[in-house]
Amino acid sequence: MYKSGFIGVMGRPNVGKSTLLNRIIGEKITIVTDKPQTTRNQIRLIYTTDEAQMIFLDTPGIQSPKNKLGDYMLGVSKNTLDDVDVVLFLVEPGPVAGPMDTYIFDILKDVQTPVVLILNKIDTLSEEEKDALLKEYEELGKFEKIIALSALQGDGVEELLDYLVEQLPEGPMYFPDDMITDQPEKTIAAEMIREKAMLHLREEIPHGIAVEVVLMKHREDKPLTDIEATIFVEKKSHKGMVIGKEGAMLKKIGQDARKDIEALIGTQVNLKLWVKIADKWRNEERRLKEFGYK
Repeated sequence: MYKSGFIGVMGRPNVGKSTLLNRIIGEKITIVTDKPQTTRNQIRLIYTTDEAQMIFLDTPGIQSPKNKLGDYMLGVSKNTLDDVDVVLFLVEPGPVAGPMDTYIFDILKDVQTPVVLILNKIDTLSEEEKDALLKEYEELGKFEKIIALSALQGDGVEELLDYLVEQLPEGPMYFPDDMITDQPEKTIAAEMIREKAMLHLREEIPHGIAVEVVLMKHREDKPLTDIEATIFVEKKSHKGMVIGKEGAMLKKIGQDARKDIEALIGTQVNLKLWVKIADKWRNEERRLKEFGYK
């Protein structure tokens, strides 16, 4: 009996959702930084074995929205709960049921889908600390199951996968067995460029960055892909920071992004980047749609 199904992944920003999914898939598909709003769209990641196919829906970290982009991201996270077979709610070590977790509990209380609590980052805890946290979460009585793991180290991930196979219904293989995401290469390339910009730039810039790949063409005569992309910022002062002195910052962003994109698509990449200003784009419906948030 072959099993398949959809698994929603949610939690506060920076609890390790993307790290866990990249660990499961075995490839870097979703971007990872230590800054909020890293994931902005729902991304489907596909994990296929001989006995099951799991389609994970990675969602933006849940937080109180501050602009129309934030409203959109919160809507994406909530809508993910509608038609999945299992919800994974990731938390990290810290106070149990803090304000934002309580907010998420309120979102989940009317959900009929089984909710599995994932205590991530146990590599940062002693056994006593881990056991105490697990006991507190168990006493809440809100979860179908609780699993402790380290997405970074891989500990506990196999236990999670085994449990998910048990929970999924009998079903078909929705995607080819060699497919690991439903996102087009252009979208992933744009996200990888945005990740490098977020990692290299100062704190006030990253939230206002968007990336649009305007050209992606595989050459027929050699294993080379030409990519042209525009990095959009909200302020004139930010444009200079992204470019850097004599173009040094933009070059650094491009070099690091090119390595990840080459690993993904399996060819050398000729990457050209430009920087443009899109004033207050996070509050403009037209810009949100242009940048793929629709």
